[in-house]
Amino acid sequence: MNAKIELPFETLSWIGALDGHVQMLEQTLLPLEEVQLEVKTVPGMVDAIYRLAVRGAPAIGVAAGYGMVLGIRSAEAGKVLEAARATKVTLDAARPTAVNLSWATARILRHLEGMEGLSDEELKQATLDEAIAIQEGDKDTCRRMGEHGAALISDGSTLLTHCNAGALATAGIGTALAPIYTAHAQGKRVAVFADETRPLLQGARITSWELMKAGVEVRLITDGMAARVMGEGKIDAVFVGSDRIARNGDVCNKIGTYGVAISAHHHNIPFHVVAPLSTVDPSLASGDLIPIEERPAVEITEGFGKRTAPLEVEVYAPAFDVTPASLVTSIITEVGIVHAPDTAKMERALREGGVSF
Repeated sequence: MNAKIELPFETLSWIGALDGHVQMLEQTLLPLEEVQLEVKTVPGMVDAIYRLAVRGAPAIGVAAGYGMVLGIRSAEAGKVLEAARATKVTLDAARPTAVNLSWATARILRHLEGMEGLSDEELKQATLDEAIAIQEGDKDTCRRMGEHGAALISDGSTLLTHCNAGALATAGIGTALAPIYTAHAQGKRVAVFADETRPLLQGARITSWELMKAGVEVRLITDGMAARVMGEGKIDAVFVGSDRIARNGDVCNKIGTYGVAISAHHHNIPFHVVAPLSTVDPSLASGDLIPIEERPAVEITEGFGKRTAPLEVEVYAPAFDVTPASLVTSIITEVGIVHAPDTAKMERALREGGVSF
């Protein structure tokens, strides 16, 4: 059953023609302020990505695509490709764990390198057209993941999610939240427990905000409460997103996801990962090879401007962790559901999606 889903906000978009700009919802100010940020330069886009004004692997990929446009539109005569290569290097360094970022910049660069003989202006317009195609493709991908995942949600289900993998993490209706929005639109009664997601509280600030906006019942809990809620029998399934998936099905996601997966496994609760094939990195045999970004200590010791730790305490602040494929019930992609993922099954899904590796 297909259901039309319209959400009362848009994560980001390109405004105007080639000389236009990117407009995005400034997510660091949510939920108290809804401010539209205008990004007109590559440094501005790098800043927006690094400080999480835009976040979520698919949304970062879309933003990076538009960042490529910002980087080449003022290129000197005959140097569009050179500018594109330099812009890719700059953007890719903004958040190294999110594979969709480098996937999007590589896609645009390949597109341009295959268009020999075009004028500078034609190459610049082709860059914008390809960036828009990435955004439109993500919207369709989210829709298809939502339809596949909704089939796993029964009427009356209560689900748990960690971090934000909703519409605000994509150009569409989200990854982890796409099945929830789709099930809700199909008339199923669905409720969600949202982990607050320390230290930057994406679950509290963003997931709860967008679910409430969409009219989906949501309850906010601290990260440490997740195991308790599962033990009380309140959770029917877990749905999370991912920033990078290794070839064997190991899943890298926001710090704390691994603990949620362990608790779900202990309580025999299905643990579903929702992510597009662009999040799968076939060059990495396992999750041990995924680079893990470390964030500034101040995000833990002075979260949101208030000091909560001794001045000289040492801090370890990885932004992500890796959940082994053995703890993953399924990976839901745009081409279907990979049950009990392993290398062979992930490679089959990649081939079905037309991904070369």
